[in-house]
Amino acid sequence: MPKALLATNIPGGQLVSRGKVRDIYRAGDALLLVATDRISAFDSVLSPGIPGRGIILTQLSNFWFRRFEHVVSNHLLATDRASFPAPYCDHDELDGRSVLVRMLRPVPVECVARGYLSGSAWKSYRDSGTICGIRLPSGLVESQELPEPIFTPATKAASGHDENIPFDRMAEITGAQVAEELRSITLELYRKAAAHAAERGIIVADTKFEFGFDAQGKVVWMDEALTPDSSRFWPADQYEPGKPQPSFDKQYVRDWLEASGWNKEPPAPTLPPDVVRGTLERYLEAYERLTGRSLDLTGMPSDPTQPIVED
Repeated sequence: MPKALLATNIPGGQLVSRGKVRDIYRAGDALLLVATDRISAFDSVLSPGIPGRGIILTQLSNFWFRRFEHVVSNHLLATDRASFPAPYCDHDELDGRSVLVRMLRPVPVECVARGYLSGSAWKSYRDSGTICGIRLPSGLVESQELPEPIFTPATKAASGHDENIPFDRMAEITGAQVAEELRSITLELYRKAAAHAAERGIIVADTKFEFGFDAQGKVVWMDEALTPDSSRFWPADQYEPGKPQPSFDKQYVRDWLEASGWNKEPPAPTLPPDVVRGTLERYLEAYERLTGRSLDLTGMPSDPTQPIVED
């Protein structure tokens, strides 16, 4: 198993921030996003990290960004280290896990699409029969497929958990026209991605997108795209509504933490080797199923020039 990269230190680079997962550097009028192998859950960064995780997240995001660039433009400027400006082009630890992106004005709302009843949506439905003000049919069970995908925005919290909000509240924050546009884009991306995943034996139960505005005020897809960190991926051949589902995403780590008896206050327990290995295997399987490519965790995909066919 390769060694986890938990942090970067680029001499001469301008570090802007170090988040739970990413290290972000300034690169002229652009940003360099570096996905480390850190992993977080319940608002805590966990130890010892998942080797290669940052590469998987970056390469899967790049796959989706390119696949759906006909739906909405994205933030990517360069994905090959040789195309990065100095000093970043000289550091091979950035291979596969870094992208040069446009600087954007972020939309202060997360755009969530849900096709199945899980997570906070299930809790809300169980309590009130609604999700973000959307009334759903009675009698639904946990993990059940919804009659149609729904848009459930959430405010971004500086700390702690994000808060689901009604669409009308989003419209107050972003303006009605922007809210309508983002809802339309979010549901189109979700439907296309879910259809692609279904052909490969994966259910995309839900996912969240982030968008920003460029200098001309145009909506741009940013951050990450349909990864195991931002989505619930379920194996279709094991799907059984009425209970939680096995997953290819970070839920595997959350479930272990829940069962460990941890009170969710720092410090978090150390992940045992079998959980680290099991998490990496799930992330890799999701990547390989969704993209149809193998992944070399020492660098780039085995065939990064393989064309992507639009739906």
